[in-house]
Amino acid sequence: MEYEEIKLLKQSEKSTVHLVHKKGEEQVFIRKVLKGQHHIYLTLQSCRHPYLPKLYEVIIADDSTTVIEEYIEGQSLGNAELSEKQLLSAVKELCSVLEFLHGKDIIHRDVKPSNIILAKDGHIRLIDFDASRMPKDDLEQDTRLLGTRGYAPPEQYGFAQTDARADIYAFGITMKQLLRDKAQKPCYRRIIQKCINLDPDKRFQSAKQVKRAFSYRKRGVLYSFMAVILLAFLGIMIVHQSALRKNLQTESDELVILPAPDNPHWNGETGIAIWGNVPESGAGGEVKYNYRVYRRDTPTPPDPDEDMWDWESGMRGNGGIDEASSTYIVNMVSGLQENGFYYFAVSAAGDGIHYSDSPYVISDAFEYTGESAPPLPTPTGLQWKMLEANFGRIYFATWSNLDDYADDDSFNVSVYDKDGNYVMNNIWTKEDIISKGFGGIMVEQEYLADLDGAYRFTVQAYTSRPNEYKSSFMPYPIPEEYFSPWYYRYNVPAGSDS
Repeated sequence: MEYEEIKLLKQSEKSTVHLVHKKGEEQVFIRKVLKGQHHIYLTLQSCRHPYLPKLYEVIIADDSTTVIEEYIEGQSLGNAELSEKQLLSAVKELCSVLEFLHGKDIIHRDVKPSNIILAKDGHIRLIDFDASRMPKDDLEQDTRLLGTRGYAPPEQYGFAQTDARADIYAFGITMKQLLRDKAQKPCYRRIIQKCINLDPDKRFQSAKQVKRAFSYRKRGVLYSFMAVILLAFLGIMIVHQSALRKNLQTESDELVILPAPDNPHWNGETGIAIWGNVPESGAGGEVKYNYRVYRRDTPTPPDPDEDMWDWESGMRGNGGIDEASSTYIVNMVSGLQENGFYYFAVSAAGDGIHYSDSPYVISDAFEYTGESAPPLPTPTGLQWKMLEANFGRIYFATWSNLDDYADDDSFNVSVYDKDGNYVMNNIWTKEDIISKGFGGIMVEQEYLADLDGAYRFTVQAYTSRPNEYKSSFMPYPIPEEYFSPWYYRYNVPAGSDS
């Protein structure tokens, strides 16, 4: 098939890229003529994915490769003006396409903002596979040193053969570039730092693990990598709001709009948010809410329908319901970073089958002045505690200085496996711990299920007096002294703590 050149898009020693169309037809394509043989494009031609451009023709000659691919109308993520919510949606899509490629043993090796196009349909396309390769078992290092300096990890410059973790490194650098100042938020900084660790063994080991850091899992396990950590009472499920919700509506029935939560307000200076419970929200017998938090320099209420929020999340579960007052209660102090006036807007979330989300309603102002306040003491003397019950073993995370905290202070126990992967978390207040009488926070046995596994936990204390005390400090990467001793599921090594 003959193509007519419309425009020269790029030319270098390695490639020439034109915008072309077939003679007599209006549809345009990208034609790339690459120096050398790039067999990876033959593999990609059979790999269809919604976030990859379609490849129509791939011609391998003795000294060149010609590729005819789909023209993606849009702009690079580096140039797009996106809200934080939109950016996180794009980041999750990038995780999805990298997971797909790595499942085909394809390593992109040049992930960067300019190679991620935000198309007109609102979704990304990952482009430019000129540096891509497939791992080879008999190689100790890459034979061609390609990629973009600043985004490529050390192993991509000849120190070792690259694998999927090279793309994880570039993903972290890309995320840091795209988030800009927001990259310093603790919820993002932890993900980025793990992605860009110079030791590939200490990075996320797969794109799936990275994606899970931005997602919520069933039963409300909090992912501390991408969601802003929020505090709740026992049973509250905390989830990061997805950038796109499904609108599951039957053709014959209109969804009923849920009533907005009544009287959203802050509980004095505790950093605890309260609003009227909407029993019809959520699904499966559990209520669900979405909310947005705003920071202002002056006590000027934001418009939830117009103004951009500082962060957004959601939660589901009945643990935060106060039956006596028919209200829902959750501690939000972990999101208070800078001094200022904080507002939250809350919406009751529908099930998408019978009910749609309520409008957002705005709270009163909470003046936060604790930016320079001292932190709560760090939990010390961490130990596992196990109890035998009729239905099996019950495990608890305990620490020795519980008496140092106020009854409304909360504790986030995060569990990690022997490979350093995050497993789950649970959050209780001191009052919860005392009332249940076990001296610690329960860790459900199902999360300690690996028969040859080993597990340990960390504890961070969250303040209920944010203008007097900050939450306890949790450095990242987490030093050894912040971890509990190991719990070994079976096969305890000689001389090990258990």
